[in-house]
Amino acid sequence: MRDAEKEPSSEPLEKYRPWTRNQLGELVNKHPEFSEVLEDVQMASRVFPFRLSTHVIDNLIKWDNLREDPFFHLLIPTLDMLEEGHREALQEVCLSGDEARITSVVNTIRADLNPHPADQMTLNTPDEGDNLNGVQHKYPEIVLLFPSAGQTCHSYCTYCFRWAQFIGDSDLKFAQKEAGYFFSYLQEHEEVTDVLVTGGDPMVMRTKMLQKYLEPFCDAEFLPHINTIRFGSKALTFWPKRFTEGEDSDNLLALFRRLIAGGRHVAFMAHIGHPRELEPPLFKKAVERIQSTGAVIRSQAPLIAGFNDSADLWLQKWKREVNLGIIPYYMFIARDTGAQNYFKVSLSDSFKIYQEAVSKITGLARTVRGPSMSCSPGKVAIDGISEIDGVKAFVLRFIQCRNPELVGRPFFAKFDKHAAWFDELEPIDGQVLPWDSNGRLKLPSPLLRDESLPLIHHQTL
Repeated sequence: MRDAEKEPSSEPLEKYRPWTRNQLGELVNKHPEFSEVLEDVQMASRVFPFRLSTHVIDNLIKWDNLREDPFFHLLIPTLDMLEEGHREALQEVCLSGDEARITSVVNTIRADLNPHPADQMTLNTPDEGDNLNGVQHKYPEIVLLFPSAGQTCHSYCTYCFRWAQFIGDSDLKFAQKEAGYFFSYLQEHEEVTDVLVTGGDPMVMRTKMLQKYLEPFCDAEFLPHINTIRFGSKALTFWPKRFTEGEDSDNLLALFRRLIAGGRHVAFMAHIGHPRELEPPLFKKAVERIQSTGAVIRSQAPLIAGFNDSADLWLQKWKREVNLGIIPYYMFIARDTGAQNYFKVSLSDSFKIYQEAVSKITGLARTVRGPSMSCSPGKVAIDGISEIDGVKAFVLRFIQCRNPELVGRPFFAKFDKHAAWFDELEPIDGQVLPWDSNGRLKLPSPLLRDESLPLIHHQTL
């Protein structure tokens, strides 16, 4: 760890260059196998954002077997990701060549794909108006910051629940330009202990831009109730050179050290969904350099059909992460947005995959929580499949909730082998679920009226 801390970034700097829709022809020249799917991707990438980094092109995608490769599914949008009606409409209008009609159809499809799930636009934003249009405050103790210069990524995941950040529609985008308004908001909310810098990916930003939002926290006397600065990022997978090459990588790590010296805990929330992501030597070097600052890396990812819907993959991922000093943190369930119908894994299968994987890992890796749905009421975990008075049921629990009093309280829903999201669940006879028919938290909550609930007996299956 000391060697990583002292080691300068002396290698020649390779400048990041995005591969977008405009470079699809170049990608065919680089990998001729891509020509088999080129027309498909050209159409699908009109709807879904498309961007690749050189690192993923050279190290993660297996070009000789594209259709079977999990990273092809992760990174390259195809028409299969659209439902039949949308797919046929897009194919038909693309054949016309009429760009105005194509744009209209694309916008209609996007609007149908639930661009801002979990009431992000309506319930998560502060009431201060346009001055805080890059801030979300869903849970009392944590505020999300979307720096305006960090609302893109080195590569785009096809399942991304924040895909609306990347399509050029300012009405759908979270982006905070002014740091001062953000600081004022934190000053007025002393219940906040954590700031999550997210996007997009804040690691696409130059360190100088990040400092505008974070340098004041290097002073222990500045907003002392803020204990933790988190960074939500997939740069370790998509562009690890962000941490290993060039003066700006050294500046970034120096910022981490100053934050820690100022009394803040720095948590790097790495989006890692597949063990292949941990294999490149550059990934491991980047991990060592981040850890040398005193920052802690935690990993999280959704369970995605065709990418990582295997207990063995999660088992191998968690094992390797622990070996690298990365703390397994969350297994999420794919959100109800974008290509969810293509990527979804049923709740029952998600629990089986989680249970099988977590039962085979060391206790050091059982820090992981899940499978969890980040939905409008909060983070809902599936804790088990049981029998309630003779009825098969899901055992559920809030890991986080808009109403903190509900955190940790178990509740139940009828077992449904096809259900893939919380709003598809039905209550057990004689009981109620804590959300209404629109998927919003009921107030007051029926979970707090214990005397009104019937006595139940459950047996884990």
